[in-house]
Amino acid sequence: MRSLVSKFPVSSLIPLFATFVALFGLAGCTSEPTPADTRISPVTTAQTPVITAPSQQRPSTPVTPANAASPVIPRNTGPNIMLGIDVLEEGGFKQIAGKRVALLSHPAGVNRYGVSTIDVLRRAKNAKLVALFGPEHGIYGTARASENVADTIDRRTGLPVYSLHGKNRRPTPEQLKGIDALLIDLQDNGSRSYTFTTCMKYAMEACFQNNVEVIILDRPNPLGGRKVDGPILDKTLFSGVGQMPIPYVHGLTMGELARMAAGTPGWLDVSANIKGRLTVVPMRNWRRGMRWPETGLRYVPTSQYVPDFSACVGYAMTGLGCEIGGFRHGIGTQFPFRGLSHKARPVDPLLRDLNALKIPGLGFRKITLTAPNGSAKGDGIFVEVTDWESWRPTELSFHLMRLACVYNAQNPFAAASPVVARRFNIHTGSHWWWNTIVKEGASIDVNLFLRAWHRECQKFQHASRQFWLYN
Repeated sequence: MRSLVSKFPVSSLIPLFATFVALFGLAGCTSEPTPADTRISPVTTAQTPVITAPSQQRPSTPVTPANAASPVIPRNTGPNIMLGIDVLEEGGFKQIAGKRVALLSHPAGVNRYGVSTIDVLRRAKNAKLVALFGPEHGIYGTARASENVADTIDRRTGLPVYSLHGKNRRPTPEQLKGIDALLIDLQDNGSRSYTFTTCMKYAMEACFQNNVEVIILDRPNPLGGRKVDGPILDKTLFSGVGQMPIPYVHGLTMGELARMAAGTPGWLDVSANIKGRLTVVPMRNWRRGMRWPETGLRYVPTSQYVPDFSACVGYAMTGLGCEIGGFRHGIGTQFPFRGLSHKARPVDPLLRDLNALKIPGLGFRKITLTAPNGSAKGDGIFVEVTDWESWRPTELSFHLMRLACVYNAQNPFAAASPVVARRFNIHTGSHWWWNTIVKEGASIDVNLFLRAWHRECQKFQHASRQFWLYN
């Protein structure tokens, strides 16, 4: 959720977001139902717990077209997918019965009808919601990327709201005092540098250390559960935008990530003698091959510049490539993370350069940008996913980095300040890539890295299968 500098004009299509002009950086299945909940209770963090996973039968390939810029999704009137919060409520809130609970969530934390998880939990007669916790952007989703958020009182419920993106990043012992369980209902976008996964991990560690149960209300990975791509985060680059050694596109849901973190020795920063309690309330009827449009759920913006599924796709695809070197990927609500330009390269020759890359699954076309009054205001390039199966989400970004070395008189990576270099590396996650592009610039062999990362991602996906909740 750190994002990268965006520079296209702001569209008037979504006036709510147009006021935010700031850096946004660095989003055929079986009918067998998913178990109502999956528990790791207790977890000894020094050992891998025994976890029984559902059948690993693979679903068929989805058939929904993947190259739409922003798929039109009808307003949710009750799709077949049941989110973790829906399953919790349908089961009579049994997992929280008799407990004082807190909730870590944001505006995208809603049930399948679009009702806030806060309001759903307040309906629980057998449990008591006593506090709220907010991630980056805050419980209301109004704070800008990287902006610190203060603790407050929820204006609707009167509950205390503790910010986990302000003076502290982890719940404190005092904030957790008197709480039996922390429910986490955060909508991820499928990319490692989106800070909600880090927020979840920090919260898990604090709860485990303070004998508070963690209950994950699971939600879809918008990119589905098949795509695993990009470099695995070097442990020496752990930060607020990445706290687990996972690929940039990880292919897991929040519940699966929580299971993997709790079940893999060394992933959680918790003493070996600490036992943690983790409960995951899985979705029902979600399958790994589903992308967001195929869920039938209405997309609720997870942050100001990730307003829809199209931006989720773009975040994984262009975000890293626009951090250093002069590439820009859109601003405001007009083609966020999907529009490309370069400060030193006109649109037409840039379009030829991008097409010459012949990147599998991608297409590029010239677009005209518009001002808020509807008048034309310059041209750019829109990035389309033409073949979802052959598309490798992060591939374009690394080609953009090489092109940035071609377009600049001086290697922009070699010229980067320590602060800029650090920001780039904690997002990208690979010292190997950084050291090589600093040294070789435009002559770097991008495909060498892509092949190596592909092998690492295959190993990661194999290792993660024991923590899968869905086929």
